[in-house]
Amino acid sequence: MVKWIQLLVTGVTMGSIYALIALGYVTIYRTSRVVNMAQGAFVMFGAFFTFSFLSELDLPYWLAAILGIVGVMVVSALMYVLVLRPLIKVSLVSIILATIALSILFENFALLRWGPYGKSVPAFTGDQVISVGGVNVFRQSLWVIGLMVLVLIGLYALTNYTRVGKQMSATAGDPGAASLSGVNTGRMIILAFAISAAIGALGGIAINPLTPTNYLSGGIYALTGFVAAVLGGWGSSTGAVVGGLSLGIIQSLVTGVLPAGYQDAIAYAILILVLYFRPTGLLGRPSTEGEA
Repeated sequence: MVKWIQLLVTGVTMGSIYALIALGYVTIYRTSRVVNMAQGAFVMFGAFFTFSFLSELDLPYWLAAILGIVGVMVVSALMYVLVLRPLIKVSLVSIILATIALSILFENFALLRWGPYGKSVPAFTGDQVISVGGVNVFRQSLWVIGLMVLVLIGLYALTNYTRVGKQMSATAGDPGAASLSGVNTGRMIILAFAISAAIGALGGIAINPLTPTNYLSGGIYALTGFVAAVLGGWGSSTGAVVGGLSLGIIQSLVTGVLPAGYQDAIAYAILILVLYFRPTGLLGRPSTEGEA
């Protein structure tokens, strides 16, 4: 029983990261209808940028993390302005292919800049382990879960209780009408990419002390986050969290039966099954504009 509870704790931790990545997908999609398959690169860069600011410039941890997040936000804004914005009126397929190409480009850049081996930053509040009834929980795991909850609450408040959030939703619903109403739709989309990048970078920094980041991490995180978003119900923040936690728990529990290394295959299998049997996701809504 202790073994399965331990696997459950691990699954919730990884599921929280998947949920954060899925929330990034949802944030961009709600505003621009863009499916950003480079979302995993934001997670990877968040960890790598913070690592560089810490190890190479010897900055304080809090400042390195802030600069890391800001750096990823700048990358995401430039990605949209220089590459994706000209393609928005072409086709959805063109945008998806462009984000996949960008993801591969970012992976190669990471390989050249940081090398092939994993990098990690220190845990936020030390490496101590909390043991309860034989089940070990790292303090960093609690940070990961807590940050996921805070991001979900923040997105809910932004979408439902702020003018900016409503403008972002209006931009997705009818860009022409939103523009005629005085909404700067271009600015809203850039803001959505920046928020999505910040969420991804925060997730990358939070999970990095537990799972070292390498140049391939971006593609893996992009896949798992996408599966989580589809599993929970595409376009829903709550669905993204439900999907992320479900995927993380399923992957972790399966490792108690199968050898390690099958997690990615499980993610692919879950994606196929969900698309076949329940394409609207667990919450049953293809999109939920203006809701969380």
